[in-house]
Amino acid sequence: MSPRQQKPIVVVVEPETPGNVGTIARAMKNFGLSELKLVDPPELDPDGEAYGFAGHAREDVLPNAEEVTLDEIIENYHTVGCTAITGEDSRRHVRFPFTTPVELSESLSTVETRTALVFGREGRGLHNREIERLDEVCSIPASGEYPVLNLGQAATILFYELRELTVAETQLPDVDHHRADESDIERLYDYFAEFLDAQAYNERKTAKTQRLFRRLVGRAHPTDREVHTLLGVFRQATNRLTGEEEGQSEDAEPPDSPQ
Repeated sequence: MSPRQQKPIVVVVEPETPGNVGTIARAMKNFGLSELKLVDPPELDPDGEAYGFAGHAREDVLPNAEEVTLDEIIENYHTVGCTAITGEDSRRHVRFPFTTPVELSESLSTVETRTALVFGREGRGLHNREIERLDEVCSIPASGEYPVLNLGQAATILFYELRELTVAETQLPDVDHHRADESDIERLYDYFAEFLDAQAYNERKTAKTQRLFRRLVGRAHPTDREVHTLLGVFRQATNRLTGEEEGQSEDAEPPDSPQ
């Protein structure tokens, strides 16, 4: 999935707290969004908490925020209303059906459209009369006992789930880690077999235990460092059991190997 040509815009309806506007602007900056529109916002003092909470978004997202009406947004965008309170079935059709942020990301990835993510007030959210005019409803799965998130938290979670549509490259490496060479992993299986044999492991269980160990290591995708460490452990344990000399093993972990 690649970033969209037209990234979603973010709309906050009647935000009550300048700090929450700043928090949303910062989250937008984190996840590659830049266009913020506000419906009846409070005053955003450059020396106040909105700019204080915005981080680097105080340089562009926040000062470029535009005051609009909800009517303008509805007339010009595909709208997604964000709410914690949903309908349980089609009898509560104003807030049903709804999508989760993950489902919304999958849906938006298949269409090129101008999308507005619409958030409501801190205390009351979006009114039913507002939601019924929007195209979709999105809700974050949370505890049934307390599903209502802080406005800034909810926005951050949604932006995170949409990141594949909005961020070309993150600070993380493309690959979490590199799996060790298969020849070294096979050697680990051989060392484990020798270890079982040296401790006179139950012969009837040996094949099953070796198979379980292979499956465990196979799921773990161990790195070179991890495999060489385990090779050294099993070799030394086997030597102790068999009474062999314990010199420096060729499988010992290299002292200068990367962390």
